[in-house]
Amino acid sequence: MDGSTASSTSSQRTLGEALDEAPLSLFHLKAAFTSAMGFFTDAYDLFIIGVALVLIKGEWHLSAVQTSFLGGATLLATLVGALVFGRIADIVGRTRVYGLVAGIMAFGALATALAPGYLWLVAFRFVLGVGIGGDYPVSAVMASEYANRQRRGLLVSLVFSSQAAGLIIGPVVALALLASGVNHEVAWRLMLGLGALPALSVLYLRIKTPESPRFAAQVQGRESEARAAMEKYSLGVVQAGAAAGGSGRTSLRTFLTDRKSLLLILGTAGSWFLLDYVYYGNTISAPVILRGVAPGASLLQSTAWTLMIFALFAVPGYACAVLSVDRVGHRRLQWIGFLAMAVCFGLIGFIPGLTHIIVPFLLIYGISYFFTEFGPNVTTFLIPTEVFGVGERTTGHGIAAGVGKLGAFLGVFLFPVLSSALGLGGVLILCSGVGVAGALLTLVLPEKSGLSLDAAPPAVTSVYAEEPVEQLLEEPAARISEEPAVRVPAEPAERVPAESAA
Repeated sequence: MDGSTASSTSSQRTLGEALDEAPLSLFHLKAAFTSAMGFFTDAYDLFIIGVALVLIKGEWHLSAVQTSFLGGATLLATLVGALVFGRIADIVGRTRVYGLVAGIMAFGALATALAPGYLWLVAFRFVLGVGIGGDYPVSAVMASEYANRQRRGLLVSLVFSSQAAGLIIGPVVALALLASGVNHEVAWRLMLGLGALPALSVLYLRIKTPESPRFAAQVQGRESEARAAMEKYSLGVVQAGAAAGGSGRTSLRTFLTDRKSLLLILGTAGSWFLLDYVYYGNTISAPVILRGVAPGASLLQSTAWTLMIFALFAVPGYACAVLSVDRVGHRRLQWIGFLAMAVCFGLIGFIPGLTHIIVPFLLIYGISYFFTEFGPNVTTFLIPTEVFGVGERTTGHGIAAGVGKLGAFLGVFLFPVLSSALGLGGVLILCSGVGVAGALLTLVLPEKSGLSLDAAPPAVTSVYAEEPVEQLLEEPAARISEEPAVRVPAEPAERVPAESAA
C-alpha cells in the first residue's frame, strides 16, 4: 500500500475504527503498563496482609473480630472507591481520576506503615482501599479503550496479570523479612509500606496520559482534539479522519432502570461477587489454611508453601489466560474456569482425610488456583470493560468491581467463622457450590471477544447448553471473521447532555 492509499484509508476511518484496527504496538504496551502498576498495589496487598495480620495480632493482642475487620477493611473500602470513582470517571473523564487514585493508593500504603495504633491502621487501610477501588474501573477501561478489537482481551489481561507479580513479590518480601530476624513490628510495617512503590512509579505517566480517545470523542465531543492526541501518543500508528457521531453520557437513573443494563450488571457484578468471595477468602487465609493442613508447620514454612502454589500454579494460569483469552473467548473462559474450580474444591471437600495430607492437598488446591487465574479472576475484570457503552463504562465496571469486593469482604470475614463451624472440608464444599453458581451466572453475559468495543452487544445465546462439550474450546475466530469489523452502535436509550448528567 503506497502513502496516498494509506492516507486515503485513514481519512475514511473514524477514531473508533482506527483504534479497533490498529496493529499491536508499543503504545498499547505503554498504556497497559501504566494501568498495571497501579493495580499491582492491590495484588501485593492481597497477599501481604495475610502474613502481616499474623504478626500484628501477636504484637497488638487483637481479638478474632478485630483481626477479621482489619483484614477486610481495605476490601470494604474498595467497594466505596469503585462505585464513587467509577461514576466520577464517566462524568469528568478517565485521566482526572487516573492519577488521583494512584496518589491515594501511595498515601494509604505509606500511612499504614506509620499507623500508631489499631484504629489508625484500620482508617489508613480504608483510605488505601478507596484508592484501590477507584483504580479498578479506570485502569481496566483505559486499557480496553486504547486496545484494538482482536487483542483487547490480551491487553486488559496483561493489566490484571500484574496481580501475578504481586502474588510472587509479596511472599518474597515476607520471607526475606521473616528470615532476616528483624523485629516483627518493623517487619509488618515494612511489608505494608512497600505497597506504595508501584503506585508512585507510574504517577507521572498517568498524569501525562491523554484522555481515553473513545471517551473524549464520543462523550465529551472533543473528536478533533482526541484524534490529534491519539496520533501523537501512538507515534502515528492510529490515524483517523472521518467524523463519528457522539453517543453522549447516560444518566445514572436511566442506566440503573434499563432492563438490558440491569441484566449486564447482574452477570458482571454477580459473577465477580462469587469469584471474590472464594478467591479472597482462600488467598488471605492461605497461611492459616496451610498451617491447619500441617499443624506442625511454622509461619515461615506455610508462607513458603503459599509462594510455591502461586509460582507453580497461579502464575502459569495468568500466562495461559493472557495468551489464549481472545482465542478461547472471554465468556467461555470464565465458564470453564468456574466449573474447574468447583471440581477441585469438591474433590478436597468430599474425599475423606484429604485436608490433612499436605502433598495431595497442595496439588489439588494449586490446580484450583490455576483455573481461577485461567478463568474468572481475569475475565471478571475484562468483561465489564466491553459490555457497557462508552458513556456508562466505568460506572458499570465500578459497580461490578464494588459488588465483587463486597463478596471479597464477606469471604475474608466469614472464612475463619465458617472454618471453625464446618471445618476446612465443609468450607471448600461451599466454595464448590459457589463455583457452579458462577458458571451458571456467566451464561447471561454476551460474548464480545474479537468484536469492536463500539459495537452493540450481541444477543446472549445459550451456547453452552446447545453446543457439544468438545466444541467449548473451539476458536471463535470463524464466527468473528464473518462479522463486520465495526458494527453500528445500537440506538442509545435515554441520553442526557454531558454537562447535565449526574
